[in-house]
Amino acid sequence: MNLNDETELEYALRGKAWKVYWFLLRNGNPASVREVQRALHFSSPSIAHHHLEQLRELGLVEKQEIGGHYVLVGEVKIGVLRHYVKLGKLLFPRYFFYALFSTVFYLLYLLLLVQEFNRDNLFILSFGAIVCVIFWYEAYRVWSMRPF
Repeated sequence: MNLNDETELEYALRGKAWKVYWFLLRNGNPASVREVQRALHFSSPSIAHHHLEQLRELGLVEKQEIGGHYVLVGEVKIGVLRHYVKLGKLLFPRYFFYALFSTVFYLLYLLLLVQEFNRDNLFILSFGAIVCVIFWYEAYRVWSMRPF
């Protein structure tokens, strides 16, 4: 996907279409128009249908012939999705893993290796605390940017 296509796709995936795409990405299962309408609190099924058809025209979803459910066929990494990692049906901000990793090793250092508080340990402890806080802040910031 070149930059022009990515820009056009990002423009097409905004507002309610973005929420529908996010729902299908998180859900991981085929969804009917009514399921999308109820989950996203749309006022009518026709709004959900319109946005599902818009996603189908973009090549991101397909409509199943039996049952008429929509299933996600393409994943794009645009907008805030660039900062997410999908594990099964769960989406995590990439910074969550950095924060978890740095916090675990910071706590292990505190519990196992710190014998006394000298100047070297004070530097490592303060630097480790700052790194952990920055990663947790970034994870929270990206998490709060999700559509719902």
